Amino acid sequence: MPASQPATTAAAQRAAMVAIVGRANVGKSTLINALLGEKVSNVSQVPQTTRNYIRGVWTETRGQLVLLDTPGVHRASHDLGRLMNKAARTAAAGADIVLLLLDASERPQIYDQGWMQRLGAVEQPLVIALNKIDALNPRCDQRATHRHLWQRSAGAAAAKAHWIEISAKTGQQLSELRNLLFDLAPCGPLLFPAGMLSDFPRKLLIADIVREKLWQVLKDELPHACAIQIIDLTESASGWAIRGTILVNKPSQKGIVIGRRGRQLTQVIRAAERELMEIYDQRISLRLQVRVQAHWAKNTRLLRQLGYTP
Repeated sequence: MPASQPATTAAAQRAAMVAIVGRANVGKSTLINALLGEKVSNVSQVPQTTRNYIRGVWTETRGQLVLLDTPGVHRASHDLGRLMNKAARTAAAGADIVLLLLDASERPQIYDQGWMQRLGAVEQPLVIALNKIDALNPRCDQRATHRHLWQRSAGAAAAKAHWIEISAKTGQQLSELRNLLFDLAPCGPLLFPAGMLSDFPRKLLIADIVREKLWQVLKDELPHACAIQIIDLTESASGWAIRGTILVNKPSQKGIVIGRRGRQLTQVIRAAERELMEIYDQRISLRLQVRVQAHWAKNTRLLRQLGYTP
């Protein structure tokens, strides 16, 4: 499926920055990838896997939607957590449209309510999307509970929200969601070139994919105690040579990442190479070393180097 279609004339175009916000692990990255028909954002069952803004760009005959995949707001326990929370709230404040994503299959959590209270006061058009409708059954249908909480949280401003029920996983109602976003978008020129899919820096995207594969292998063993930094990327006629570092807090965590006889690290490298080859259509040679960097998540300078900007 193509990620975009030819743009129309400037006079008839609509263009908008759309901030997709919500608590951790409600499906924001999955939704952006589904809307674009391409993978530009990390998808994992581990909360907090989106640590940077990912700007996915959808261009078609009606104009352009620039989709901001923000970190899921969660309880911040260190500098990285605070940066992620601030990034999510800053993206919502600077967008043309705000899309609050909720999990229709789960009861609202305190972070859902926090977003509702915050968004009741925004001036931008607001869309509330109830996600995961493909997973609903009579025992786990929380659509009415979310709507009731919004009414209580937003008060007199509740009527301004545009509600839609979707499944980012199966694609249900995504065309209708895209139509709604274009209806709400202001008229204006394209914000990015028509052929552009994302403005996410290449090294950060590679690090994001490595992080996803690392968490798929480690699962609950080491969910948030590591970071990935891509040190060097060399392009040649035979392919790309990529060199990176996995940062961990403690020597014991280094052994967990590497695994017995290096098996876990090798598994991560091979999985990342396969996905990167699919994305870039290049032969990929990935080398990763594991380094102990105590308290890296509290090191503001290092966090900025890793792309975790506020």
